[in-house]
Amino acid sequence: MHENRTTYPKRKSQMYQQLLEVPKKYKVIAIVKINKVRASQILPLRKALKGEVEFVCVKDRVAQKALEKLNIAGIKGISEELTGQCLFLFTNMSPFKLNVLLSKNKIMMAARGGDIASVDIVVPAKNTGIAPGPMLTEFKEAGIPTKIDQGTIWIQKDTTPVKKGETINEKLAALLGKLDIKPVEAGISLYTALEEGLKYAAEEMVVDVAKVRNAFTQFHQEAISLSIEAAYVTAENINQILSKAAQSARSVSIESGFMTDETKEQILQKAHSQAKSVSTKAKGYAAS
Repeated sequence: MHENRTTYPKRKSQMYQQLLEVPKKYKVIAIVKINKVRASQILPLRKALKGEVEFVCVKDRVAQKALEKLNIAGIKGISEELTGQCLFLFTNMSPFKLNVLLSKNKIMMAARGGDIASVDIVVPAKNTGIAPGPMLTEFKEAGIPTKIDQGTIWIQKDTTPVKKGETINEKLAALLGKLDIKPVEAGISLYTALEEGLKYAAEEMVVDVAKVRNAFTQFHQEAISLSIEAAYVTAENINQILSKAAQSARSVSIESGFMTDETKEQILQKAHSQAKSVSTKAKGYAAS
């Protein structure tokens, strides 16, 4: 039907031209599948990453046609990943750092029926400002105690209708929206990325920052321990090596009975203890 088309909607033409020009400016091309992403998730990211990441939202067919024209290593692999509405992210930072930044920039959103609560949903005691009527039934069905005072509905006490990990039904989602309670944490993560010809899958770009930090801390401590055992002197371990050497020297001095100002008291104490032991044994032999 569209095989002989020679003109295209202005919006699509702009997207096409944008995808021909923007990738040439950056080292990294990343894709986010946005079939379940809301606009309210993307807007804060645009502001937070302004100047570092350029966002381009485009449909798969337009993107495929544009990417086919680009002479960029590995771009064919990216083109094959395109299905549905896609969000392109262009940047010079590594895909790993970009994915970490995306995971940090999560927001709390209003719930929809079927969403899973990201936190315990606490409905605080307050004047809702809502006039009595059918809403009273909604509060009752949600298990939220109310009363009518001064012509409005008051919530009598803090109530937790849904706990973290539980499903929010459609009626409760609507009620929470009227109370301006946002119980769903949402963010986006990279689906695939291309960096200077090297393509990454989603699971390859997930970085557990705390785990990596702990691992480096452990490796650092193990390296210091090894260098101390091997007496390999560095600025970081010199004090510990000297302390260990001094302790070893004191131990040798005490064991050999070689007196110094630092060891004479311990040597005499050791000699005294040994003398007492010999004396006790001698008395035991004499008595027998």
